[in-house]
Amino acid sequence: MEDTIENIKQLENFNLFPISCEVNEKGHLSIGNVDCTELAKKYGTPLYVIDKKTLTGRINQYITSLKKHYEKSLILYASKSFTCTEVFKIADASGLGIDVVSGGELYTALKVGYRKENIYFHGNNKSEEEIAMAIKNSIGKIICDNFNELEIIQETAKELNKTQEILIRLTPGIECHTHEYIKTGHLDSKFGFDLDYMDEVLGKIKSSPNIKLKGMHAHIGSQIFELKPYSDVVEILLEQFASAKSKYGFELDELNIGGGIGISYTTNDDPILIEDWAKTVSKAIKECCKKYNLNEPKLICEPGRSISGPSGITLYKAGSSKQVPNGRKYISVDGGMADNPRPITYQAKYEAVVVNKMLEKKKEKVTIAGKYCESGDILIKDIELPSILKGDIIAVLNTGAYNYSMSSNYNMMPRPACVMVENGKAEVIIERETYEDLIRKHKA
Repeated sequence: MEDTIENIKQLENFNLFPISCEVNEKGHLSIGNVDCTELAKKYGTPLYVIDKKTLTGRINQYITSLKKHYEKSLILYASKSFTCTEVFKIADASGLGIDVVSGGELYTALKVGYRKENIYFHGNNKSEEEIAMAIKNSIGKIICDNFNELEIIQETAKELNKTQEILIRLTPGIECHTHEYIKTGHLDSKFGFDLDYMDEVLGKIKSSPNIKLKGMHAHIGSQIFELKPYSDVVEILLEQFASAKSKYGFELDELNIGGGIGISYTTNDDPILIEDWAKTVSKAIKECCKKYNLNEPKLICEPGRSISGPSGITLYKAGSSKQVPNGRKYISVDGGMADNPRPITYQAKYEAVVVNKMLEKKKEKVTIAGKYCESGDILIKDIELPSILKGDIIAVLNTGAYNYSMSSNYNMMPRPACVMVENGKAEVIIERETYEDLIRKHKA
């Protein structure tokens, strides 16, 4: 028992387990002091489980780190990572703003009463209806992505007799995903204004009386494990601040550097610490502001995965198994690519445990397969686990980000429920869909 608990504590350093996870006296994995086998029994599988202690803990790490190094800041929760009314309420109550990328995410934020001044609206092809929805509701900022949006924002704001504050999204020539880091003069991306067009962009804004430019934004990638790209993007953006001030008289006061801090999906991942990130970004801003003779702006950041990801696990029930002669052994579970499309889409890797056999030694290498009608529906390839029997409960770790948000009804499967656990209690925050839900909008 002690060896197993110590192993879990060791893995927690890599954020593979939510921080409340323990092995209980039955040798089962518990989360939030709730036995995972009991969760599966009561709420069914597949089941998304969110540990509130981990979720709020990650939020507090961002708040504490930025207060220490750069107090003039606003943290936006990147809602695309996990869009859920309960999570929105927690983020709002914690003092976080929110980053939305669609009318649906904006509607959800407004529905829960999110402070409108803290809502920032992203997207590379916002519709006229979405932009009108944002301006009518007086949200904080629209992050403008292209010339078409500049025209729509100006026209809509004029019709509504309003002035809309915006940030412009730039393509800074930096791309960083995990261990790949590319810095070039130009970046092939559907997002943002290329730096070559800045004079045209600023001139357009200058001649748009219903638009007020507040700052600039850039996002350099996801699953970033390096610090230097963040100091580089600060330098690029603040250089543009200085140019906008000298050429057009814009006094910009919001610097949005996006999100992207990586998390540990496997023990091989080595993410940067939030504290180190805050220190690096703060230092870069202060140095660049002195260099370009600028007032220190308000720092905006947009963590999503690094908040919601480590807080979640997904529970599955093992079903059929198949041993390929001289090949892999497949264990099929009752979910797969519709509730977690990341492996088939991105070749994402995960770790898993058998929650009712936490004290048993790993005995065999297996591949965890989904139940969907696609040969590529594989959750985890070649993982060593205890011997798995039909009915065992398997937990895939670090599934709090981009699992529910990207889920689908492929093969007409209802999407799973989601429960939030804390202090021995579980609360359903997203109900399991039914077969009737699947055809509710179909013609009778």
